Amino acid sequence: MSSNKITFFQRFEKDILSGAKTITLRDASESHYKAGQRVAVSTYETDRWFCDVLIDAVECIKFDELNQIHAEQENMTLPELRSVITDIYGEIETLWMISFHLVRT
Repeated sequence: MSSNKITFFQRFEKDILSGAKTITLRDASESHYKAGQRVAVSTYETDRWFCDVLIDAVECIKFDELNQIHAEQENMTLPELRSVITDIYGEIETLWMISFHLVRT
């Protein structure tokens, strides 16, 4: 994947655009993003661009360390967050937390 682009499932578009979703948890294949980087955001399903975000931080985190604060940053409950991650990545121990904010254009 290009380091100047990131994709999200369509169901997260509204949360990103409203500022309710401010982090994403990814596997090591997407750990290359850097703080200060502007990234184009597209839907995973159709590759439709819908905004740009600015990466605030990229941090390694263990699945077992996820807590209510992470869930709130993802705009979901902690059980929902754990379930979504497991559905996408299966059993995974190490994640990369990418913090971001919407770039108003």
